Amino acid sequence: MLTFALPSFRSPQIVPTIRAVAVYGRAWLLACALAFSVQAALAGETINIPDSTVTFEAPTSFTPLTPEEIAAKYLRARPPKYVIGNARRTTSIGYDILPRPIKDAELEQGLDMFGTLMGRAIANLVWKRKEIVEMQGQRWIWLEMTSSAIDTDIYNIMLITPFDGRMVIFNFNSTKEEFAQNEAALRASVASIRLK
Repeated sequence: MLTFALPSFRSPQIVPTIRAVAVYGRAWLLACALAFSVQAALAGETINIPDSTVTFEAPTSFTPLTPEEIAAKYLRARPPKYVIGNARRTTSIGYDILPRPIKDAELEQGLDMFGTLMGRAIANLVWKRKEIVEMQGQRWIWLEMTSSAIDTDIYNIMLITPFDGRMVIFNFNSTKEEFAQNEAALRASVASIRLK
């Protein structure tokens, strides 16, 4: 018969082991909690465009811009109604539902019209992508470009689609120098758009 002699919990060999397990156990729990909170932060927040079923996932730590920030950022007569951005406001997402009706059959014509108008109005515009795409069963105008603003170069992804007799429009933009570090988060946000 095989017998074991277990050491007493007061034995000098066991006390350091218990302390080590306690220290490492706390460190492991802290690491798990930190990993969970980082994962939750990476998920961002689900944004719902008011008075609609349109949603998307915001990149981590994006917050709403004030009306004053929107007016300063979008120097045009009709800026987007809603904008979220990073802390420095150098990367943002503008979104709105406009009362202008657009039909799915008109998207090709809209693509040509938007492309022509933007080509005339925006300084140093370089097209990266200009096409009709399908996302989650819905056709969208996809306009991706770089351009020059007053003090920096900008990278834009603009998306337009019909919805409920109106037009949904998104504008994902970043300074050209920051785009590479924000690209994955912005493209994940694009992929998360749902019209329901």
